[in-house]
Amino acid sequence: MESAKQEEKKVSGAEKETASGQSQKEKEQAYRQHVEQTTPKYSMSVRMAKAFITGGIICVIGQCILNYATNAMGLDKETAGSWCSMLLVLLSVVFTGFGIYNKCVEWGGAGALVPITGFANSVASAAIEYQKEGQVYGIGCKIFTIAGPVILYGIFTSWVLGLLYWIGKMMGIL
Repeated sequence: MESAKQEEKKVSGAEKETASGQSQKEKEQAYRQHVEQTTPKYSMSVRMAKAFITGGIICVIGQCILNYATNAMGLDKETAGSWCSMLLVLLSVVFTGFGIYNKCVEWGGAGALVPITGFANSVASAAIEYQKEGQVYGIGCKIFTIAGPVILYGIFTSWVLGLLYWIGKMMGIL
């Protein structure tokens, strides 16, 4: 019995045989090999080009809305900008509802998520995902799970910058 205990002490933890007969090192090596085979390989330059194209198309649509609102409708730049933002958000939410925007995100990556449309997509996606839980506990509670921190930090940052600007004005720096 004592020799069995001594034998067990001699074998280190990494070299102990498992029930399947593989050592821990062999299992780790097999896992690394599996991860390498299953992880998709992406070209950074292709991903950046797709993001640039996607974000560019969204911005061109926004510029077309701005141009139409100022030239054809005769709106001032500020009102045209408001209409542009509103229409881009509306299009984003409608496309999210039909599952089109998610395909754009899959193809264009960050290019589809950075503009205002990505923010609208995050709010609409959460609302669609949690609608099964009801109006209050589903949509009402979960709609800002992704967008909430963005709103919080945006408001906080603007408050801090406003305070710094006010202090700068009071001291005569600005």
